Amino acid sequence: MSVYEVIALRYATHERPASANLLYAPPDGDPHDAPMPIDYFVWVIRDDARVIVVDTGFDWPACEAYGRTMVRHPLEGLRTLGVDPAAVQDVIITHLHYDHAGNLPAFPNATFHLQDAEMAYATGRCMCHARLRGAFSVEDVCTMVRRVYEGRVAFVDGSAEIAPGVTVHAVPGHTRGLQCVRVETARGPVVLASDAAHFYANLAQQNPFPIVVDIGAMMESWKELARLAGDPERIVPGHDPLVMARYPPHPSVEVEAVLLHLPPREPARVDDDRHF
Repeated sequence: MSVYEVIALRYATHERPASANLLYAPPDGDPHDAPMPIDYFVWVIRDDARVIVVDTGFDWPACEAYGRTMVRHPLEGLRTLGVDPAAVQDVIITHLHYDHAGNLPAFPNATFHLQDAEMAYATGRCMCHARLRGAFSVEDVCTMVRRVYEGRVAFVDGSAEIAPGVTVHAVPGHTRGLQCVRVETARGPVVLASDAAHFYANLAQQNPFPIVVDIGAMMESWKELARLAGDPERIVPGHDPLVMARYPPHPSVEVEAVLLHLPPREPARVDDDRHF
């Protein structure tokens, strides 16, 4: 079985208070609502035989529409890492929110791996509700529908192997068809939680991120993350700036990226409460 390099590439950020990232106010929370910024990532999984991209980030129009700060366009970041989007054969889309499924035309030769439930959710009756569709870009969703008609979407129903040592697993709650990615590395299986856990604090506080379609399913998905990782230090949340602080930096100074296949420089505890 292959042992992979896993890179988290930070491409954008947004300043916000803790109340924007936690569904329930913590009982001992700061009454002044402490800052809790959110970072945006795409991920690269690679060995000598293949390169797999996990999520594709957002583009400049979406950045402006949602009021985010672009650190470096995700496509530029990928190229700095030596990844040519046009040459990528496999892209895992964890879910179809705007910050995870933009820039799809930049991957003309890729097969997109997506849960059946996510396509059904993003194109079905739930999108009649403004609160549920707010994080989806209709253009990104329509682009993915076109990829279906081109025969370039490999649908997953639950769990599937994308390559030896790389599997995806349904972890619904944030959306109906969210999936995480489990990768075999030299330090054991690393689980890219994506938005099943935006922050370490979501797990620590057992307190969901506020964008959620099914709270119970999200909480059950946390158990699945723990089962897949086998060790909480191998769960990597999808938006936490602490990921950049905890893991060794990529050797290129031209990109903001860290190496998830290496042990963290400090324990990546799920009981971290540093944001409060």
